[in-house]
Amino acid sequence: MATAQGKHHDYHLVDPSPWPAVGSVSAFIMAVGAISWMHHMFSAAPIVFGVGTVGVLYTMASWWGDVIKEAQYKGDHTRVVQLHHRYGMILFIASEVMFFVAWFWAYFNAALFPADAVHATRDAVFGCGLGTAAGACAVPGTWPPHGIETFDPWHLPLLNTLILLTSGTTVTWAHHALLENDRQGLKYGLILTVLLGATFTCVQAYEYSHAAFSFAGNVYGATFFMATGFHGFHVLVGTIFLLVCLFRAYAGHFTPTQHLGFEFAAWYWHFVDVVWLFLFLCIYVWGHGAETMAHGAH
Repeated sequence: MATAQGKHHDYHLVDPSPWPAVGSVSAFIMAVGAISWMHHMFSAAPIVFGVGTVGVLYTMASWWGDVIKEAQYKGDHTRVVQLHHRYGMILFIASEVMFFVAWFWAYFNAALFPADAVHATRDAVFGCGLGTAAGACAVPGTWPPHGIETFDPWHLPLLNTLILLTSGTTVTWAHHALLENDRQGLKYGLILTVLLGATFTCVQAYEYSHAAFSFAGNVYGATFFMATGFHGFHVLVGTIFLLVCLFRAYAGHFTPTQHLGFEFAAWYWHFVDVVWLFLFLCIYVWGHGAETMAHGAH
């Protein structure tokens, strides 16, 4: 059966593109600029970093624009190609799952075995927490480390949980509206989801600014900020992903039968929601409970 552009197969043979080379060079320039800037190697380092960043952003916009043209106007994304794209997105999300497994592993390794020799040595050298002198742990081998005041999970963390769960509902509404060819429902659902995602980021930034512990000097702060911070970065990426989908919806893109860009954004957003539930339960609720029990025992 003939397909787009007179092809007699269902596969997409990608046209030659400059973006892999341009993106690689831009990323290298950005990395050199960032490292030079951090180490104060030369005064023009911020400019080099800026040039590299602009190149990366331009590459992203142009490359994704080419993909949109292939799907929307050239008809290159046949059913077979779409199936393989889905496989690729599934594998990408699986890799993201393993990425967060590493941070949970680090957290539970420190939380479940606080008296381990490695942790005891670290506490003796660096101290147990914010404001605690090196080697002056009043209660060694406890979790959270002595001197750490955790967040109350039933205030801002609970609010952010409700915000993300609501955003999962609105993106599902947008998806079902698209399947029913309800363009207004698609737009309203995406608008609400983007606003909720931005609200989550603002609430988390406010929470970080009022943390009673820092990233440095204690394993609790390091694991807390790495796990929740990378999740916050994923929320920011997902919000931008959905914002692009909103712009495309207003441009008339997506049909009930072909909307991979939006579908992948919805998958990614649901993944972000699920990760947050685990973070809320394991780091906020369980960590706060452990602190309460430790204070009650001493």
